[in-house]
Amino acid sequence: MSDSYFPRWRAQTGDTRGVVAPDERLPWPQMFAMGVQHVVAMFGSTVLAPLLMGFDPNLCIFMSGVGTLLFFVVVGGRVPSYLGSSFAFIGLVIAVTGYGGQGPNPNIPVALGGIIACGVAYTLIGLLVSAVGTKWIETLMPPVVTGAIVCVIGLNLAPIAVKGVSGSIFDSWMAIVTVLCVGGVAVFTRGMLQRLLILVGLLIAYVIYAIVTNGMGLGKPIDFSIVANAAWFGMPKFTAPVFDLHAMTLLVPIAVILVAENLGHIKAVSAMTGYNLDRYVGRAFIGDGLATIVSGFAGGTGVTTYAENIGVMAVTKIYSTLVFVIAALIALVLGFSPKFGAVIQTIPGPVLGGVSIVVFGLIAVTGARIWVVNKVDFSDNRNLIVAAVTLVLGAGDFSLKLGGFGLGGIGTATFGAIILYALLRRKPAQEAAV
Repeated sequence: MSDSYFPRWRAQTGDTRGVVAPDERLPWPQMFAMGVQHVVAMFGSTVLAPLLMGFDPNLCIFMSGVGTLLFFVVVGGRVPSYLGSSFAFIGLVIAVTGYGGQGPNPNIPVALGGIIACGVAYTLIGLLVSAVGTKWIETLMPPVVTGAIVCVIGLNLAPIAVKGVSGSIFDSWMAIVTVLCVGGVAVFTRGMLQRLLILVGLLIAYVIYAIVTNGMGLGKPIDFSIVANAAWFGMPKFTAPVFDLHAMTLLVPIAVILVAENLGHIKAVSAMTGYNLDRYVGRAFIGDGLATIVSGFAGGTGVTTYAENIGVMAVTKIYSTLVFVIAALIALVLGFSPKFGAVIQTIPGPVLGGVSIVVFGLIAVTGARIWVVNKVDFSDNRNLIVAAVTLVLGAGDFSLKLGGFGLGGIGTATFGAIILYALLRRKPAQEAAV
């Protein structure tokens, strides 16, 4: 890569089936097509997370574009990544706001203050990493710890997904149908269709739900009038934050989860591209943290680098960072369409709940995959105890309070895993003597 702040992207005009490096680009029509593909890849999760928390998904799509552009500038266009709604916030935002799971969340301002506080903590960690490097993070959070933390996010959210589809027998069955739709796409399709299993499965289940309810008169029909009445173009609906100390202390620990997640993503991109991106990790954390702060001030969710888009890069071997600028600009355009937002709001609760079951399960399994990929040795009692205790603390939503400071299940499990691993860690000399 060049020594200037931004790369000088070289146009690759040869065999476009080969690898396109971060500082290269394809012809612009192909770049635009790739940008659209990345928007589609991030869309399902970036919309699902705000819906589960009662946020405005249209605004969150818009802020994902803003966050991605901000990230691009902070890292100097060196790290290919898209920033979308983070699932790490869901459980604690629901706990802080008391959200019931249907419609807009009336207590969003309180959650926004906590999201901003988390973004500030994340940015400070980024500044520290920029100054001293990442070795201390890797020491504090080895694969057994990061795997347990990621696993806990999915397990902690499991009761929310199940509760959301337990309102009636019809809702429960439609959730099962949705799970089968997503599973069918995951197993029986190939290529990009398979990569978009969440989005495609949701669309199929949506159509089935509409046929059964609007067509056959069973269950609660979809109200399409909100789509007809919505304008094609309009400003996103921004919300101002409220800074509540309890909410802020509850949400700040999520920064640790985001650090572990983002570090893993950057390591994955480094492995795929053959570019050593370690020197940009601190800037990546800062970019992610600043994007979360800006999103919180506007009324959006916390954001994070997206594994879905890393998956698209792995499939296409196109790592050009300019692709993500195009994707971000497309997201900004979608954010200015209330009609697009109205379509999202018509997604039935049981369908959304069924997708949530799959997504939360996939998050939990991703944590286990970190253990497998990194060959974590569970014959080592230290690893065994750290993983076991962390999973139960998170899945059981174990909370701790000390004065005005409180931690929910995910926060307790996160800090518990880090502290427990450090306490049980033995010095090499001691190990040799045993």
